[in-house]
Amino acid sequence: MAFFRKKDKDSQPSDVVPESATEDSAAEDLDSNDSEGGVWSRFRRGLKKTRDLLKTDIRDLFKAEGRLVDEAFLGELFEILVKTDMGGKSAMAIRNEIESQFQNRIVEMEEVLGVVRDQLRDLMAQPEQPVRMAPSGPTVILVVGVNGSGKTTSIAKLANWFKSEGKSVVLGAGDTFRAAAVEQLSIWADRLGVEIVKAEQGSDPASVAHRAVAHTIENGRDVCIIDTAGRLQTQVNLMKQLEKIHRVIQGQIEDAPHEVFLVLDATAGQNGVSQAKGFSEAARCTGIILAKLDGTAKGGVVIPIRQEFEIPVIFVGQGEQPADLALFEVGEFVTALFE
Repeated sequence: MAFFRKKDKDSQPSDVVPESATEDSAAEDLDSNDSEGGVWSRFRRGLKKTRDLLKTDIRDLFKAEGRLVDEAFLGELFEILVKTDMGGKSAMAIRNEIESQFQNRIVEMEEVLGVVRDQLRDLMAQPEQPVRMAPSGPTVILVVGVNGSGKTTSIAKLANWFKSEGKSVVLGAGDTFRAAAVEQLSIWADRLGVEIVKAEQGSDPASVAHRAVAHTIENGRDVCIIDTAGRLQTQVNLMKQLEKIHRVIQGQIEDAPHEVFLVLDATAGQNGVSQAKGFSEAARCTGIILAKLDGTAKGGVVIPIRQEFEIPVIFVGQGEQPADLALFEVGEFVTALFE
């Protein structure tokens, strides 16, 4: 894939914050946050709650050697599965598969866990979808999501992920309705050592997007990540704003934006998922960044999210450090739920 090379800059507009002069030391600081064992080791720790439910609670079903698979056993298993936040439909599918394979038989715990693992892989299955990059020139990514979903932190993590892949990054602070959003993104840009294009509070988000893309093109950067408003009064206003941003960007790069990521809070209840559904439809989202997959979240939430949105989960995030983001891999994720 071809990317623009960096060009020397004689000057910068006043609303473009250049890469920090301390970029190398900042990168070292960020690397120091990467705990031994890699990102999936951290995710395994973060998914302890789900792991305990799946292993400890299922183990408790087996008081002695083996257990008869009868209605009582299946009912208890169903209740355990529902606790992982996978939803009743998916829990029932796993329960029915266990019944189909083992009805009226005495089984060992590992036999049941093996079927649960396989069913989880099937339920979470999605086409392999790496991040879509521009075949030439810069890649433009829009990020959408409701306020409080972890959108700003996820953008920072995404920028850090691209930097770790050797790409130069420009941020566009397009959530101009919240001064705090611009300020937070600016702090992250300085910490990560990336450039940011921003404007005064209340400025036209499409204008910020246009200038961010223009700066990315003119300076030969690889990736432009554009933040968008987290909340608007009506769905109509949201759609109009996002349509304008799409139109403006496509006027600069024909096939842009190359990705539109929806940031979804893994701890959100059904109301949060429903609210995010509106963003997904209005923004023509291509993938999900599942944030906050720690704390009160349970790993089974990936299943109803996949079913609700019908677009792939591209990244999963947990924690507050820039390195706490990983490409979603079903095999790794299911392993993290059990080991």
